[in-house]
Amino acid sequence: MNPPNDSDTGQRSQQPLSDAAKDSLVKTHNLFRTFIVVVLGSFFVYQLDIDYLWLSAILTAASIVLGIMVLVRAVKLKESRLVLIGAICGLVVAAVQVLLVVSSALFFSQVRDYQQCARQALTQQAASQCRTQLEKSMPVQLR
Repeated sequence: MNPPNDSDTGQRSQQPLSDAAKDSLVKTHNLFRTFIVVVLGSFFVYQLDIDYLWLSAILTAASIVLGIMVLVRAVKLKESRLVLIGAICGLVVAAVQVLLVVSSALFFSQVRDYQQCARQALTQQAASQCRTQLEKSMPVQLR
């Protein structure tokens, strides 16, 4: 059996990219990498301590801006699907991070007290008491 004729299929993928297209691709990939690092950085800084909430908020805002830039470039320039899907997933994570940052900012003192209590808790019973203390310090509507 003869191999298929590649005159119609694969012609586009075999054409060499121009220098402008290569530069655009490199710029999009660099933006995408930066976006992923900022999203992960925002999440990990949030996990550190409530006192770094301001840094997590800045990184979350930066991740949303970078995510939108990557998403627009991926759609407009028809970049790879991996970049497009990664940008969408990263923006979903950034949206969840916004909710976490806002809720932590609203209940800053309660979360700070809980973190201090949990750091000093050496037993499961002490950790349970910290959670109970946090629940009691929350407004009645959230219990």
